[in-house]
Amino acid sequence: MQWTLVVPLKPLARAKSRLSDTADDGVRPGLALAFAQDTVAAAVAAPAVRSVVVVTDDRLAARELAALGARTVPENPHEGSGDGLNAALRHAEAVVRGVHPQSPVAALNADLPALRPGELARVLNAAAEFPRSFLSDAAGTGTTLLAATPGHGLSPAFGPDSRRRHRRSGAVELALADVDSVRQDVDTGDDLRAALGLGVGPRTAAAAARLLIPGQ
Repeated sequence: MQWTLVVPLKPLARAKSRLSDTADDGVRPGLALAFAQDTVAAAVAAPAVRSVVVVTDDRLAARELAALGARTVPENPHEGSGDGLNAALRHAEAVVRGVHPQSPVAALNADLPALRPGELARVLNAAAEFPRSFLSDAAGTGTTLLAATPGHGLSPAFGPDSRRRHRRSGAVELALADVDSVRQDVDTGDDLRAALGLGVGPRTAAAAARLLIPGQ
């Protein structure tokens, strides 16, 4: 099964506000872009992935991620902003299914800088067994990947405690070991240190090298 991955990315100027303990306002946009670049580069290289669609209104991010092989689409201007991330995912899913109605679709976080193609492929292969499924994040409260096989909608429920919300929505939680790179999203300085410990992609490594990170 060849998947289309949908990767939502908010405007870089507003991204990663919780990293303020590690990076100031002038640095965070570059870090957010580096995370997304390494995430997309790994996703494009995964054998189970047919295409990657990034949904963003940020022109710089769209240009840089398109250069890595992703298709980019803007957020839907007709959707309200109150449900931003989930609205962006529903819009991107509609765009994908409008062209490939029978494509399996998975939403993937844009902040997985340690992502490894082989581990992502393992998660997607496991997801192919269920109508809807998800992978929880390293913290155990969030979601880094939500998948839907042909004939089923993503029905995203991202936000606080999304692990619980996706469970309640009927999505099957994928119980997989040794896929740490798919679980390790980066919201805080501690998350970044954990990702660096796993081994991040080259763009994040270069961006992080310019930071003085407590505890490193």
